[in-house]
Amino acid sequence: MNSVPHFENYLTRLNSNAYRSLTKEEISILIQNQNHTANWNILKVADPFNPSLIRQCEFMGAVYLDAQEPAVLEVDGISFNTGIFQSTLANCHIGSRVCIRNVHLLSGYRIENNVLLFNIDELSASGNSAFGQGFVHQPEDERNWIELVNENGGRQILPFAGMLPADAFLWAKYRADSALQSAFVNWTDRLGADEPFQIATIGSHTSIRNCRTIQDTWVGSCATIESASRMVNVTIQSDKEEPTTIGSGADLRNGVVGPANEIYSNVIAENFCTGRNVHLKYGVRFINNYLGTNSTISCCEVLSNLLFPFHEQHHNNSFLIATMVMGQDNIAAGATIGSNHNSRAADGEIWAKRGFWPGLVTNFKHNSAFASFTLIAKGNYNAELNVHLPFTLVSPAADPHNILLFPGFWFKYNMYALARNTWKFKKRDKRKIKQQHIEMDYLAPDTIEEMFHAVSVLQEAIEKTTGKALSAREITEQATELDKSLHVELNGIINKGKAQLLKPAQGLALYHKMILFYAIREILPELKSGLSSGLEALFNSYSEPPRKWMNLGGQIIPEETVRDIRAQIADGRISSWNDLHAAYDKAFEAYNIQRRNHALFSLMQLFPTAPDSFSVSQLQSALQEFKSITSDLLNWTFSSREKDYTTEFRKLVYDDAEEMEAVLGSIEENPFLSDYKKEMETYITEAEELTA
Repeated sequence: MNSVPHFENYLTRLNSNAYRSLTKEEISILIQNQNHTANWNILKVADPFNPSLIRQCEFMGAVYLDAQEPAVLEVDGISFNTGIFQSTLANCHIGSRVCIRNVHLLSGYRIENNVLLFNIDELSASGNSAFGQGFVHQPEDERNWIELVNENGGRQILPFAGMLPADAFLWAKYRADSALQSAFVNWTDRLGADEPFQIATIGSHTSIRNCRTIQDTWVGSCATIESASRMVNVTIQSDKEEPTTIGSGADLRNGVVGPANEIYSNVIAENFCTGRNVHLKYGVRFINNYLGTNSTISCCEVLSNLLFPFHEQHHNNSFLIATMVMGQDNIAAGATIGSNHNSRAADGEIWAKRGFWPGLVTNFKHNSAFASFTLIAKGNYNAELNVHLPFTLVSPAADPHNILLFPGFWFKYNMYALARNTWKFKKRDKRKIKQQHIEMDYLAPDTIEEMFHAVSVLQEAIEKTTGKALSAREITEQATELDKSLHVELNGIINKGKAQLLKPAQGLALYHKMILFYAIREILPELKSGLSSGLEALFNSYSEPPRKWMNLGGQIIPEETVRDIRAQIADGRISSWNDLHAAYDKAFEAYNIQRRNHALFSLMQLFPTAPDSFSVSQLQSALQEFKSITSDLLNWTFSSREKDYTTEFRKLVYDDAEEMEAVLGSIEENPFLSDYKKEMETYITEAEELTA
């Protein structure tokens, strides 16, 4: 096997003075150890070189060996003597302190120091491809695109190592922005341009054992790959701080694996990209997807999706096809999302904002859209949906053409799950490097603006039904009485059908309460110096905040900022992926002030008043209401969990309370509830001190 161009180019960068030809004595020892080659001149070594560490090997092309001395590698509690044994090496560069044993073909690779390669059928690189790593600039017709969101390829992207969910979103979303689309392709093509002759590499302290075929795959340092079936054209990001593990039966093609990933148990993945701390396991079929940070998928079928951080899908009998799901979601068993295309081609899409929770055995028709934190009850939804009321429970109606909407359901009836989401996301964010600033709180400018929209929709619907002009506050105060007689329906929620609202006045009241809770919670730290001085300081730094917000890969950014970023891409002020990532960071630097101003603006909207007329007495009134709402939230959170201990049917499988507590644990010892109670009680105490 002669040397190949990409490896010859790589050799031009090596310090030729560091390597020498073999001596006659070294060749003799190598031959005695049953090593073979057609020409011993192809083997170049660095000193010190101990030929006794190489046995029963065959060499072809050009092979460069760094210093080879006796040592022991410790891998997973097993000791391996360093050396190269029973292997075939062609056109490769081998580092020091390596153990290469029983590798049938090792070709075209740079093996760094302290690497274990054990029992591998093939580890080869042609130099013609390396997905996402940019070993070689690929012709346009040979690029490996990922067809996200839409199965017809209309939102396809080119992944790369280090791609963030915001990058994938911008690329997939703004297809009509030709300047942006062209820039993204050019930036991706330029990756690796500073190292045009790099070759496939196995990083230091990596272990690869008992694998079949690995081709054109770049592996970072400190990775563990064991019993993989096949990896072709894959980039595996890994380092000491965020090591990646690829396990038994994994079959990966054309993909970029993020740092701190775990992929094992017969996963099939093709044309994909994953963020940090992602888990793929137990036979998932994962094709044409971007999967965001801190996500887990197992067992199911997931095709052509853009999934933001904290996506959970664990059940064998679910599948997800052609969607944009904006994170913090959980796909239940039996959910068939993507089964009903409503056109003559497979070109439909489903878009769901963060907090999408479709229930057991649900299915939907394309195209559909869902507001933040939509909870969907079991059922077949046979027409397209546009659910734009957040924190809503969606249920089938008796008439199959209609549905039921329970706005604000999460707050009063499922608060434990909602509040625990924020808590658990913070606990589960295992990133060592937080490149994208993910908003994990269910109350943030994006969801608050959705609630303002929902208040206006419900207010208009209630006024139309009652024939009375009622303000949102009047509806809030009369919610219980109003809901006794209201029968409110909305058009435009389900195609060719109607949505009946359950307790719409209560829903409006709950939105009203949560907006106020958010507003006071955000400005509370600024009021500790006193109401008058704190309010004055707030208004001294106040500027009207953005009202339209976008979820950019988990980061909440004003829509106007996204427009500005796109303009900077068009005129060249942002000219690389690194520049774009810096723009995300810059946007985050402004976020805390924007969020505080948005909270103050939201508070004034509830009264309503102008900044120059908002008074201390109004603030005191809001703080009194805040205390009451905080107490309600604490009670709702505990009561929604307490049902699991007090309902008679939950007790059926236990002989007594002691057995139940031994199995479930006590509600008093629940770590989330303990933390949540302290947080809520702190808010109440601070509000009481300010209003005393």
